[in-house]
Amino acid sequence: MKRPLYYLISALVVTSCASNPYRTSEKSYQKQLNIFKENLSKKESVPLQNGKNTEWISTVNFNLRKPNFIIIHHTAQDSIQQTIKTFTLVKPQVSAHYVIGDDGRVVQMLNDYLRAWHGGNATWGKNTDINSASIGIELDNNGTEPFSQLQINSLLSLLTKLKKDYNIPAQNIIAHSDIAPTRKKDPSALFPWQVLADKEFGIWPDLVLETAPADFNAELGLRIIGYNTKNLSAAITAFKLHYIQTEVNDVLDKKTINTIYSIYKKQ
Repeated sequence: MKRPLYYLISALVVTSCASNPYRTSEKSYQKQLNIFKENLSKKESVPLQNGKNTEWISTVNFNLRKPNFIIIHHTAQDSIQQTIKTFTLVKPQVSAHYVIGDDGRVVQMLNDYLRAWHGGNATWGKNTDINSASIGIELDNNGTEPFSQLQINSLLSLLTKLKKDYNIPAQNIIAHSDIAPTRKKDPSALFPWQVLADKEFGIWPDLVLETAPADFNAELGLRIIGYNTKNLSAAITAFKLHYIQTEVNDVLDKKTINTIYSIYKKQ
């Protein structure tokens, strides 16, 4: 009788392992959460440079810090399974809060309040640590194919929830290429930013562009919008990848200047 029972237990263990191929990453995730919990619970006196020590007296008025940006990416990989695998390995040092498949599947990989590693070396306005202030959403797309309607529908539903939960301003829903114009080109020019903006997930230029004043400084306008213009050519290209998707280049012509002015006025 003991041998059949042994085989049964062994089979259950094997089945359990097979049913959860991400046991290792789940274990690591929980371990890190426990470390965060321990750090948040500390109430220690800290020595200061002037010889004083801090003292701890707990307030009753606090809550969690909330994300204030949403950054949209495409994965540049061949499948959602490949991206999930990448995000569950230590070596790549990259992650996102959500991954949305071509079929509309939505996978959450990190609590919204925790800091994902999705933005890299990036800035927006005076914010030099985008990862600490944002939720990262990766769309399963290799960068050359259209985004499926199922995927966009799921994205819109997710954005509806996140915008409501955290009161994220429409203009703070932006692209990876916006925050890292010298490094990134995602999501591609095929991404339907206007569809999002029509539902107040982002902003869009006026249908009829107003002519910018003669003294309007386009570079200053880009900086006020949020772009890092140290490499002005890259900033212009990133702006056009988002707002003038049929003309993605660094040409600062009248149409581009008027479009920058239109977005600038909406800040």
